[in-house]
Amino acid sequence: MKIFVKAKPNSKEESIKKLSETNFEICVKEPPVRGRANAAIMVALARHFGVPLSSVSIVAGHALRQKIVEIKIKKFGRAQ
Repeated sequence: MKIFVKAKPNSKEESIKKLSETNFEICVKEPPVRGRANAAIMVALARHFGVPLSSVSIVAGHALRQKIVEIKIKKFGRAQ
């Protein structure tokens, strides 16, 4: 699944706000230096969606506040 993220680095508190089904606003304490804010965003999203960090990747917008993030969610079905 791909989502659109508005990043807010250097925030006092970390939070994730769901704006719509595919749009999120994420506040992180890390500054946008050397990828620290991007790493914090990926960790926050992994926790939020309950997936491993390796399932979260930034597809576009590495140096921008508007990002496109892909989250790989495995769906487990029952054998019939």
